[in-house]
Amino acid sequence: MVKDAHINRGKVERDWRVRGFSCGLWTDPPGQVWRDFTHHVDELFMVVEGEVELEMPERTFRPAIGEEVLIPARAVHTVRNVGSSTARWLYGYRKGGS
Repeated sequence: MVKDAHINRGKVERDWRVRGFSCGLWTDPPGQVWRDFTHHVDELFMVVEGEVELEMPERTFRPAIGEEVLIPARAVHTVRNVGSSTARWLYGYRKGGS
């Protein structure tokens, strides 16, 4: 399993900040599901450890570790830890929104 040590979190945070996004780290146990969330602003998402499934309208996929995904504002989305170990990912919201 690849750990977040292979992801330069500081570099990602700086890049996202320049692009107008916050950056935080989320951790979930195996089997955790966050179902049908929406936000009023765009969200960036990047898996740093584990196996995560991301479901948005008309698309369900498993982003690779280090792959950045944009979740558009108001898009209903579900995030699942589909692996057998802890999953961690970076998330950021476009600043200036709520």
